[in-house]
Amino acid sequence: MPRSFHDETVRSGQGWTPLGAGGDDLVAISLGDFLRRDFPPPEMMLEPWLPAKGLAMVFAPRGVGKTHFALGVAYAVATGGSFLRWQAPRPRRVLLIDGEMPASAIQARLAAIAASADREPPSEDQIKLLAADLCPYGIPDISTIEGQRRLQPLIDDADLVVFDNYSTLARSGNENEAESWSPMQHWLLGLRRAGKSSLGIHHAGKGGEQRGTSRREDVMDTVIKLSRPDDYTESEGARFVVSFTKSRGFVGPEADPFVAELDGGTWTTRELDDDRIAEAGAHAATGMSQRRIAETMGIGLGSVNRLLKRHRDSARA
Repeated sequence: MPRSFHDETVRSGQGWTPLGAGGDDLVAISLGDFLRRDFPPPEMMLEPWLPAKGLAMVFAPRGVGKTHFALGVAYAVATGGSFLRWQAPRPRRVLLIDGEMPASAIQARLAAIAASADREPPSEDQIKLLAADLCPYGIPDISTIEGQRRLQPLIDDADLVVFDNYSTLARSGNENEAESWSPMQHWLLGLRRAGKSSLGIHHAGKGGEQRGTSRREDVMDTVIKLSRPDDYTESEGARFVVSFTKSRGFVGPEADPFVAELDGGTWTTRELDDDRIAEAGAHAATGMSQRRIAETMGIGLGSVNRLLKRHRDSARA
């Protein structure tokens, strides 16, 4: 049986350290050897933003649709299907860890996803769920060494682990302190080294950005923000703007924000309305920098650049 990355570890003051690690496990490679090394081409879990051995995070205010998003991604990856504008090249094993939702609500949502999907998982255990609602003592705190060790046997059988959500699952420390995130960061990087991908669901703060320390984003390959469209009404249900605030490895139209809407069990997407282009143009007219525009609108610098280009093109037309 494959050994997990925790199998030969001991606790140190900084987290988990391999037994016998004292320098002999550290090997510096010359530039020539490094450039000649044959690395396998990168694989994707969900193209273009969730790579194999990738770390991703999705954040949004309460009630926007984070769990809808998480379940849609999980089902697409498990079946080799699609979600919104993204395609999974082949089925992968998924572990969904939910620390908040009632089990009956998760069941209803997954049943609706399965009923509207164009394919089924290769087997019933392709998606496995660990729901706090079904655990007599709750789910262990994943920001502690003991909690991570207890979860590891379940994670060993998965290719993608979805954590919904960090606030309910990682309960130790101060959410606003960078140092409190260190045990989680160390663990997630260990999952990557073990060949796992992870998707963390997180809350947005009052200002609209991800809540707590920004260090949480540092090691992520992809960070996605879900937000309400300006014309949203509460009667609509799940409708949100999908914006990439960090997109390592892909640029251009694939990283542009778009609107997603769930209607009768079916997801549809469309381009952002022209008012987003006008908004970027209005900010630029005041002398605001592109970086500040990106922060204000909650999108990436590349997206700001493309919005401003479209604004200039429309002004010349």
